[in-house]
Amino acid sequence: MIRLLLLAITAAVIFTGCETIDPDASARAATNAAILQEAPGNYFVGRRMYKKDYKMWGWVREPGKPWKSAKLVMFNEQRKLAPDRERSEIGSDNNYEYKLIGYFSGETVYEPASDGFYPEFVLQGYEIRNVSPSNIYSTKRQNDPTVRILASPL
Repeated sequence: MIRLLLLAITAAVIFTGCETIDPDASARAATNAAILQEAPGNYFVGRRMYKKDYKMWGWVREPGKPWKSAKLVMFNEQRKLAPDRERSEIGSDNNYEYKLIGYFSGETVYEPASDGFYPEFVLQGYEIRNVSPSNIYSTKRQNDPTVRILASPL
C-alpha cells in the first residue's frame, strides 16, 4: 500500500512538470477580445494562407466570430482578383489579414492537391487590415508555405 502511494506521488510530481505552455496564448486572447469588438456589417474577415502546393486562398470568417468558425475557401476571382494575383506576386501576402467584400456562392470547388472540396467565396473587394497579425494556429509552421499543414485556426 505504501509502495503504491509512493508510486502515485512520484508520478504526480513527474507528470506535472510536463505541462505544455502555449507561447501565443496571451496574444490569442487579445485577438479574441478584439474580434468581439468588431463592427457588424456586410463584410468578412480573411486570413491569407498561401501554400506552395495548394490553390485555396485562406480562411474567411464573419465579423465578430472567432477564427475557429472560419472556413477554408477557394476564391472566385471573376469580378476581382485576389490581392497577391492583382500585384503579380503570388503568395507575397501570406498570413496577411483582410477585410473582404463578397459572398459565399453556395458552391464548392475541388482542389486536387489536397483532394478536398472547399466553399467558393466570390471576391468583390478587399482592404488590408494587418500585415503581421497574431498567430491563429496551434503551430507557427502552419504559416510556412512549404509545409503541407492545413490545420484549422484555434
